[in-house]
Amino acid sequence: MTTTVSIDTLQNTLLHVLGERVQQLDLALGELTLTVKADDYAQVALQLRDHPELSFEQLMDLCGMDFSSYKDGAASRYTDGPRYAVVSHLLSLTHNWRLRLRVFAANDDLPQVSTITPVWNSANWFEREAFDLFGILFENHTDLRRILTDYGFIGHPFRKDFPTTGHVEMRYDAEQKRVIYQPVTIEPREITPRIVREDNYGGLH
Repeated sequence: MTTTVSIDTLQNTLLHVLGERVQQLDLALGELTLTVKADDYAQVALQLRDHPELSFEQLMDLCGMDFSSYKDGAASRYTDGPRYAVVSHLLSLTHNWRLRLRVFAANDDLPQVSTITPVWNSANWFEREAFDLFGILFENHTDLRRILTDYGFIGHPFRKDFPTTGHVEMRYDAEQKRVIYQPVTIEPREITPRIVREDNYGGLH
């Protein structure tokens, strides 16, 4: 009962404080997800942190998302919308509230949203990770470099159209005495079990 009352209070407070900046507010599995427009993202983040009725002092996590084949093509409100989103998880120690904040990038070809590092410094490396893995740009980020992949890496490996094997592989070349890159040499492998793909597997008819 207390949790329900708390979520209802948070929901009403968000609607009251943010007003028209609330694009969507979903309640599912006991958690609230606030969706805002890319143009409002930075200002909403500031309000979430500084407004005394909200006081989300901590950003716990931030990640990129690719909705291009959401639930393997199942009907969804996301399949016809923008492809890339940034999702953050916020914590208010003052009010003991948690909130998921989501913003969709307006342009699929060049996904970009504002950085929220000036609001929560912990967003710094999370945004670099989202840039590295999804190719999402964070406007006004002061040090937007790859953080997990190698120097010179091509593409963004968490995009759903990125091949599982990647485009290149690296190995140490004894003759050149250095690490080199070369096209992927992994050959496609049959992953369907023989008992499924062979009618007479094991003498079965």
